[in-house]
Amino acid sequence: IPVGLVFVNAFSDGIGAAWDAVTTPEAQHAFYLTMVMVAVAVPLNTIFGVLCALAVVRQRFRGRALLNAMVDLPFAVSPVVVGLALLLVYGRRDGWVGGWFAEHGVQIIFSTPGMILATMFVSLPFVVREVIPVLREIGTEQEQAAATLGAGPLQTFFRVTLPAIRWGVAYGVVLTTARALGEFGAVSVVSGKLSGQTETATLFVENRFQRFDETGAYAASVVLALLALVTLLAMNVIKPKEAQG
Repeated sequence: IPVGLVFVNAFSDGIGAAWDAVTTPEAQHAFYLTMVMVAVAVPLNTIFGVLCALAVVRQRFRGRALLNAMVDLPFAVSPVVVGLALLLVYGRRDGWVGGWFAEHGVQIIFSTPGMILATMFVSLPFVVREVIPVLREIGTEQEQAAATLGAGPLQTFFRVTLPAIRWGVAYGVVLTTARALGEFGAVSVVSGKLSGQTETATLFVENRFQRFDETGAYAASVVLALLALVTLLAMNVIKPKEAQG
């Protein structure tokens, strides 16, 4: 019901007003920046998630239990705390390594790289947590058989392991995408909230709402909701086709 009311309020002044609100240069840049963050954070977190899951399930090494526990850290820590931690590390003046990056012409905090780092951290666990139970369920018999037949590690992964875990990876990607699209707390701390420069879609919603532009805030919220729904529906449409193939 609350989500439905967002849609209703977005078009309370007419479709034209809602369209005008989300086609301003500031709104377009906010959506563009959000897509850039998703396009970078999701693939990197997917690669990390698969590798981390393989390490936790298939390998035995010191610190494995600690790694498994640390993956859940973004679930336990407030996103605002994450943003403050990034400031302490990458801040230009008081950050541990921020001064070094600034000397080399790289600005992380209050720019896109810092926002991507914040998004990656808060969306880190999803692929890992979706893939680990699948890896445990499929076991190692097929991988061992492939190795016995002469397949190398990469061949075994791409021809045996990856097809077996593809839906775990896919659902992890969906959750990671949804989390990246909706991230607010950590990004708001490290972005600077500069309209048309470091303002994501969620920050744009807050900005519009604080300026009493309810149509703009609700219309941008509708776009974010539709993006998340399209991602989820695409997964449900593709899965039956894949199963039939």
